[in-house]
Parts: sequence; C-alpha cells; structure tokens
Amino acid sequence: MSTAPALDPTHTALLVMDYQPTILAVLPEDGDRNALLSRVERAIADVRANGGTIAYVRLGFTEADWDAIPAVNKSFAPLAQHRVMHHEDPATAIHERLAPQDGDITVRKIRYGGTSTTDLDQQLRERDITTLVVSGITTSGVVLSTVIDAADLDYQLYVLSDGVADPDTEVHNVLLHKVLPSRAHIIDTAELHALLRAG
Repeated sequence: MSTAPALDPTHTALLVMDYQPTILAVLPEDGDRNALLSRVERAIADVRANGGTIAYVRLGFTEADWDAIPAVNKSFAPLAQHRVMHHEDPATAIHERLAPQDGDITVRKIRYGGTSTTDLDQQLRERDITTLVVSGITTSGVVLSTVIDAADLDYQLYVLSDGVADPDTEVHNVLLHKVLPSRAHIIDTAELHALLRAG
C-alpha cells in the first residue's frame, strides 16, 4: 500500500492535462492509448464520486497567440510558424471520453505548464484546493512543467504514474522515478482510489 498521505477530496483537484486527440497522437498507436484513457476515465469518476474537483488543461492558440510567440522559443515557434493547434480545431478539444461536465474547471494554455499562462492557480485557490493529482501527456512536457510550478506554489502533489505518458519511454521513466518524486508522491490509479477513501 502507498505511503502517501490520504486525500481530503474537498481540497483536492485532479488535473487532466493535454488529453487532446492531436496530442494523444504522439503516443504509440496500440492498446496502450485506450488503456491510458480508461485509467484516466476511472480516476475522474473516482474523484467526482468523492466530491473532488476536476480541472482540465488544454493547449490551443488564437491568431494573436501565434503572432506573439518569438522565434527564439524552440518548442513553440514551429507551432506558430505552421499555424497548428488552433483552439477551435476539434483535434485540440478534450478527448470525448474525458469530456468536462458543469462545475469543472477548464483552462486553455499557450505554453507547456498548466499554470504559467492560465488562471488555473487562481481558480483552484478560489475553491480552496490545496492538493493536486496530476495526469497528462506528456511526462516531459506538461507534467514536468506543471509539477515544478505547482511545487513552487506550495501545493501538495501526487502524480498518477499510470495516468501520464510520453513517447520517449526512457525519459518517462527517469522523470517518474528520479525527478518527480522530489516534488510529488508517485501513486497509481488504484492507490488514488484507496487514498480518496482513507481521507
């Protein structure tokens, strides 16, 4: 059983980040993608059933956002140059299996992290959220950036080891086993289920 502290659902939000068809497409196309969606689906249902908050983060750009990206931004300048990930493109919507419901938080970002270009932190604090459970694609992108930011913002953090994925397995494993544990409790969806009930 996990040594992570039990969760108080009333102060907990599950972050569902970059679960968008165009980003899911970077993962290997096999049963893993479906299994990943099923696990996150269950985690969402679990947190909802216990009275927790679901917060969705998605990447998408307006024309003005593209125009404001400087050429020196190694990651995002190519997206701007090729005008990809328009915020109204259906491929940038949250995957239909994980679709938001009334009362959920939904933010649109224009960089890696979930908090750096959004009002996510403000919305979470307005709901008295002090604990974040992190799921997202990719481990080396949104997950890493958001965990580093959220740790500096003093959230108690959990990363769902089976709710994050990366096209580079080696990078994924190094982050999950060597980097993220200094800032977050690493749990899986089965442990999440138990910790929500232990709170």
